[in-house]
Amino acid sequence: MNNLAAAFAGGKAFIAFIICGDPDLETSAACVRAAAENGADIIELGVPFSDPTSEGPEVQSANVRALRGGVTVDQIFAMLKNLRAEVAAPFVLRAYANVVFSYGIERFAAACAEAGVLGLVLTDVPFEEKEEFAAPCRACGVSLISVVTPASRGRIGRIAREAEGFLYAAAGRGEEGGLSSVIEEAKKVCPVPCVVWADIAAPAGAKALCGAEDGIAADTQPVRIAAKYGKQAPAHIGAFVKEIKAALR
Repeated sequence: MNNLAAAFAGGKAFIAFIICGDPDLETSAACVRAAAENGADIIELGVPFSDPTSEGPEVQSANVRALRGGVTVDQIFAMLKNLRAEVAAPFVLRAYANVVFSYGIERFAAACAEAGVLGLVLTDVPFEEKEEFAAPCRACGVSLISVVTPASRGRIGRIAREAEGFLYAAAGRGEEGGLSSVIEEAKKVCPVPCVVWADIAAPAGAKALCGAEDGIAADTQPVRIAAKYGKQAPAHIGAFVKEIKAALR
């Protein structure tokens, strides 16, 4: 069992999302430690990009702040290498295709493996075009994480059947009502856990989502916390993770 699969062995997993470099990499590293210490089963780290069109306004603003602070991909990988020695929770990166292209796909995949990153989410890469990225990642032991939404009707089974690491199920605006049926359809053929990707701000939100999914990812609230508290964010992110994880038990 690899570490991504092991993250789901104890029940519903919780994934905390942190933008690297907002407000700075030192604080981001402290947020990762705080999330892991308080029960996050997987930590997803956003690689800042200048045009993160798949994200909401709060995550977009965090990307802008991180880039203005001068964060680079190499600095992120160096941070993760240092954290890997002290954080047991698996790392997953969320990035955009241009970032990976600019760095070099094979080089990026190798750097992920060297930094202990087990999964990669590319939010702007369609399923039909994923193999250009998936094959180099697979060769390095990194899973390319796929995403299904209610708009994926007619393709959910195919996407789910080929999923690696875990499968994200996300709902766009006005699509929340169809998410349960998406998860149910995906899980019929999906060989890996299925995780709801949602904006969860409180334990009640986590409890309301509990159903057929194998885990929940808090997409925006840790980003809000970092924006609000800056360098004091780690303690608040730790408290948030602890509350949500308790709600999933």
